[in-house]
Amino acid sequence: MAWFDDLKTPRIKTQIVPDRTSKVPEGLWTKCNDCGEILHSKNLYDVLQVCTECGYHFRMRAVDRIAMLSDPPKGNESVFKEYGQDLVSTDPLEFDDLKPYRVRLRAAAQQTGMGDAFVSGKTRLGGLPYHLGVFEFKFMGGSMGAVVGEKVALVFEGALKDKLPAVIVSASGGARMQEGILSLMQMAKTSAMIERMRNEGLPYISILTDPTTGGVAASFAMLGDIILAEPNALIGFAGPRVIEQTIRQSLPKGFQRSEFLLQHGFVDRIVHRKELAKELHSWMLRLGQHTCRF
Repeated sequence: MAWFDDLKTPRIKTQIVPDRTSKVPEGLWTKCNDCGEILHSKNLYDVLQVCTECGYHFRMRAVDRIAMLSDPPKGNESVFKEYGQDLVSTDPLEFDDLKPYRVRLRAAAQQTGMGDAFVSGKTRLGGLPYHLGVFEFKFMGGSMGAVVGEKVALVFEGALKDKLPAVIVSASGGARMQEGILSLMQMAKTSAMIERMRNEGLPYISILTDPTTGGVAASFAMLGDIILAEPNALIGFAGPRVIEQTIRQSLPKGFQRSEFLLQHGFVDRIVHRKELAKELHSWMLRLGQHTCRF
């Protein structure tokens, strides 16, 4: 069998030790939650964080939303003028679960660099001024406590003062349980502000993203004069599993997704993220010189 021995691959006598100092930088690649495609993170950011293979819309940071829905900066100065940034949550109920509420707030602030789960301000889009509020889901799931409710109200107050439209981009798990009834009170407060907007004939455009649930969905998020939604966004009050366990029935396919809500008349349009700024600008133009009657 000498001829066979000649064909064998020579044994590697020297062991090759892998170079463990060369690592793939963390965050370089992102896996699509829908189709599983591996995407280059920078390229994903350049296409507004939408999967180029299946169109899945990743969740967006508040700062990126604001940039997307505002005109380009003038030099180094952003056209978005934030207000209410000094408002920060405290612990009025001294709430403890697995961790004290104060510890959770501190951790969320360090992770996001924000004081709470909502950013409010005045900006321009296509030269049209308006007041904009955006949720930051990474801050405790975008939950609404007293500070978030107050900052939402500030958006409407600014719109009323300047006679301009108000736009809220929602991404929230609902009312913040650590603040109990104080968080639930924000539902009534923000809804009352919308009624004032309507009495003044000022438009309020609500943009629903994944997810928009709980007390946020049950109040100002679903009270827009115009309600736009991103594709396949989860929108509803209670979660699908809770509903199934309560009614003991299987839910329809796509239940509580934006396409399902469109079919049943709960949203006006589903808009791809790359078209959202154009769509919003079109609605503000369509509503006249920023005033209308509904």
